[in-house]
Amino acid sequence: MSFTLESALGTILDDPHARIVIDRYIPGASSNPMLGMFRNTTINTLLSMPQAWHMGITRKQAEELLAEINKSLS
Repeated sequence: MSFTLESALGTILDDPHARIVIDRYIPGASSNPMLGMFRNTTINTLLSMPQAWHMGITRKQAEELLAEINKSLS
């Protein structure tokens, strides 16, 4: 299984390998309780939110993160 921009955040966070990669990029992010409300939200949807723009999170960064997560699953 590989993750894409259409994957739900919760599905990604449920994978222990993905959590390690996410925390490498954003320390503590995978255990942030605020993410609970976005578990069913796709990465594409998250990227369209103003908060992502304000935090400087780009589509390119998300794609790079997903590529590294998918590589760690191999």
